[in-house]
Amino acid sequence: MTIDYQSLAVRGVQALSPYQPGKPIAELARELGLNPDDIVKLASNENPLGPSERALAAAREALSELCLYPDGNGFDLKQALAERFGVGMSQITLGNGSNDILEVITRCFADAESEVIFSQYAFAVYPLVTQAIGARGVPVPAKDWGHDLDAMAAAVTDRTRLVFVANPNNPTGTVHGAAAILDFLAKIPPQVLVVLDEAYCEYLQGESYADGVQLLSRFPNLIVCRTFSKAWGLAALRVGYSISSAAIADILNRVRQPFNVDTVALAAATAVLGDESYLQRSCEVNAAGMAQLEEGFRALDLDFIPSAGNFIAVDVGDDAVGIYQALLEQGVIVRPVAGYGMPRHLRVSIGLTHENAKLLDALGKALGRSGQGAA
Repeated sequence: MTIDYQSLAVRGVQALSPYQPGKPIAELARELGLNPDDIVKLASNENPLGPSERALAAAREALSELCLYPDGNGFDLKQALAERFGVGMSQITLGNGSNDILEVITRCFADAESEVIFSQYAFAVYPLVTQAIGARGVPVPAKDWGHDLDAMAAAVTDRTRLVFVANPNNPTGTVHGAAAILDFLAKIPPQVLVVLDEAYCEYLQGESYADGVQLLSRFPNLIVCRTFSKAWGLAALRVGYSISSAAIADILNRVRQPFNVDTVALAAATAVLGDESYLQRSCEVNAAGMAQLEEGFRALDLDFIPSAGNFIAVDVGDDAVGIYQALLEQGVIVRPVAGYGMPRHLRVSIGLTHENAKLLDALGKALGRSGQGAA
């Protein structure tokens, strides 16, 4: 008897399309016969500096405990986070990357009778986790490529359980200041949870920045999610966390998987939190690289969306797929974002100076504008 296992999956899962990550360097090298050392990957918003030396040292030391299960409560990392942000350890939930946290939140607080609100052009995981549990996703049309917070607040109904807000937003890089976030939170009923996804918050500077952690005491329905994958340079180890009220964290910690963050990841994340010079260098390199790419795109006469993250979305025209492929053939990996409803754009992560220059040179050749933009 032949069984159609696809039909056995729950309805929400049947309709899902898998999340598509940036193409790995090794995969491109195999496909096109390229030297991996010559390939530049600017597709996954990774930190181009490489990991912190403190994180590496802690990770090496932790390797001797590979035969043991991790600390399931993540005591040392929670303690370091609590001290850094002035919160209680009971307010923290650790995840296998912030994606893990986003899924746990959705599983805990939404079901098939619920609605979950998120913005058009927002992080793909929001609709994925919503659909997987059978809840109804409510995408709200974007405004100037970013969240229309007024429209999102107006979309709340009696069935709404969660609202996802990415600040800065991925893949567009748009950001809302403190005043806009405060005004939005004040409009949301207390029984509706707001998930403020701040995966790129370390790159933000200035007094207008809406620091979600500082807002928790005023809005008990707020959950702030962050990650060690970007500015902290630990993408391979998958460490994310949320900070919320202790009551919400208690619910999340009942559902998260046991030992969901491994020993090496816990050690590296705890160590890197104390490496302020690494964080500062990460932000400085990102700011310089962003300016380099913006200047290069202008020289190539390309429109782009101003970004507050460590990436930038650039409009390369109607043949974005062809341009993407032409870049791959030159050993440059970026991220197509047609799946986000942005068929003319490519998202480019900020790299080191020479990596950015290679991207601009390759992009000029792909567009038939060789010699422009490769400053």
